[in-house]
Amino acid sequence: MKAIVYGVERDLPDETFGEWVARTDTAVVSIDMHEGHLSTDPMCPCPAPRGREIIAPVNDFHRAARALSVPIIHVRSVLRRTGEDDIKGLHPAAWRTVFPLTVGDIPGMDEHAIQGTRWTEFATEVLDSDLIVETKRRLSPFYPTDLDFLLRSMGIKRVVFNGGMADCCVLNATFDASNLGYRVCVAADLVRGSFPEMEEAALKMVSLHTGVVMNAADILAVWSACDQ
Repeated sequence: MKAIVYGVERDLPDETFGEWVARTDTAVVSIDMHEGHLSTDPMCPCPAPRGREIIAPVNDFHRAARALSVPIIHVRSVLRRTGEDDIKGLHPAAWRTVFPLTVGDIPGMDEHAIQGTRWTEFATEVLDSDLIVETKRRLSPFYPTDLDFLLRSMGIKRVVFNGGMADCCVLNATFDASNLGYRVCVAADLVRGSFPEMEEAALKMVSLHTGVVMNAADILAVWSACDQ
């Protein structure tokens, strides 16, 4: 199987690494592919414009995964309208203070992920057969959500992540998933970071510490070759 190890594509032995991406007991987890990051509106509350590049490829990957009976779980950030989850709470999210130091002022930032707003609408295709986790309040899709409970209820042992941002929520997801005992794979061509160099660094960290990094076509090739 082909994987990307510290930025370099390599052949890895199936007998050792095949279990990381075996099709059985695997779920795809797509992170924060919603309008709050991907809208072209100038008031987009937390713009991640690089992520728009992967909307169509993520949809294609999900369709191929569904055809192979691999479940799709969409995770999105949703915060209560009353503000206790973040802005008015005792522990507001750090990104609201530090992120603008690099990217500048974000006019619609206070609207990010607010329940009932258009910013929580998915930008990718979501079918009735898919699953949704929408209690993500911070950077990791595992905290304080029921994602781990859902995965264990489904008998999932392996997760394949896509979405954004590679150097933030995706990276956090890989550490939490690995710490919780899941085999982790990141679809390298289906994630985008804050900046290209941050995306590259995140994928290198994953390959060093938390799991395997592969391109979507190589993941599908492994799945297609599986007997079950």
